[in-house]
Amino acid sequence: MALSARNHLKGEITEVVLGTVTALITVKVGDNIIESVITRKSAEELHLKKGDKVAAVIKATEVMIQKG
Repeated sequence: MALSARNHLKGEITEVVLGTVTALITVKVGDNIIESVITRKSAEELHLKKGDKVAAVIKATEVMIQKG
């Protein structure tokens, strides 16, 4: 699947919290944690579970940089 997003951060799912409509997916990327809220249906269709190797694909018009 070709995507226009240029930021693909490979990591491992550390937690999946299913809500009624949404799912909170926590991904460990190196020493960092990325959290994503997706639809529950998407999480179920992808069969996402703790330990899965995934890529967090980020497409944003604004990315802030902090130095320090």
